[in-house]
Formats: sequence, C-alpha cells, structure tokens
Amino acid sequence: MSLIACYCRVSTRHQKNDSQRAEIARWLEQTSMDRSAIRWFEDQDSGTTFQRRAFEAMQQGIASGAIQTVVVWKLDRLSRRQREGINLLADWCERGVRVVAVTQHIDLNGAVGRMVASVMFGLAEIEMEYRRERQAAGIAVAKRRGAYAGRRMGTTKAKPARAKALHQQGLTAAEIANALAITRRTVFRYLSQP
Repeated sequence: MSLIACYCRVSTRHQKNDSQRAEIARWLEQTSMDRSAIRWFEDQDSGTTFQRRAFEAMQQGIASGAIQTVVVWKLDRLSRRQREGINLLADWCERGVRVVAVTQHIDLNGAVGRMVASVMFGLAEIEMEYRRERQAAGIAVAKRRGAYAGRRMGTTKAKPARAKALHQQGLTAAEIANALAITRRTVFRYLSQP
C-alpha cells in the first residue's frame, strides 16, 4: 500500500502547526483519502535546510517507494530556497510522487507542476529576503532614535555550558539547537569554545 505523507513545519518550538494540520485534514476529508495510508511528519526547524528529523524520515519513505503522495499546507513548508525546492520536487516527480499544496490549490506532477513549483519557491525566497530587509531597516531606524542597542556583548541566547553538557549526553547539533531554541551554527560555535 502506498502511503500519503502529510508534512507540517514551523520554524521554532514556540510556534504551533495546528492551522496547517487543520487545513491538511480538511483536504484529506474532502478527497476521501484512505485513513490507514496517512502518515504525519512534523518538524520545528528552519525551511532553509533539509536537515530536519521528520523531513529526513519522509525522504527515506519516498526513496524506498513507500510514500507516493506528499501533502503540505504550502510549498514553503518544504523549502524556503528556490533552487533546493525545485531540485527536490524534480527528484520527487521523477520518482512519480504527487505533491499537493492544499492552501495554494496546487497539485504537482509532471512538467507543468515543476514549472509552477519553481515560481512558488521563487516567491517564497523573495518573501524571506524582503522580511530580512524590513527587519534590518527597522533596526537601523531604531538605532538612529537610540531605541535599539542590540544584544549586550558577552550575552547569549542560551548557556554555552548547557550546549556542551547536552553534547556530552550524545545529542546531535540539531537536537541541541532545538532544545535550546538556537541555530545549529550557534551550537557549533558554543561547542568550539574552550
């Protein structure tokens, strides 16, 4: 039996994926999908990397041929990078995987699906860049007004000693980052400190 992978992703552990699950569940109900074939995959990690626990498990299912359909809330839940997203979908389409983005009303398969996906991923990447530009502009204005000083030197989001302790317990960088609500890059910086 081919499985239907329902994939949800939020960027931080403080966010919830309830609205994504509800929209996907509504689509599944409307399309009368076989309930026994549905598997949920949920991540709390950035869309700029594919190194996400649930995503990697889903990828293994696709590679083995067990998963033939992937259902997401929006395409940017899979990737926030245009090139990586297009390559991912091209690979999935070559494997015969159907990709459905329920809120965007997109059902991707074949050449037309890949073309539509490339446009959607491009828009997602532009949106991310605009957000960064707006944030930088806001910080610049706040600095000119004297209302923003940034983080004080020597302060950290989490204690480096805690990251080291978790690493000694055998946790991976991704697991430490998730536990401490910091990026993997910060974890590696903490672990390299004497």
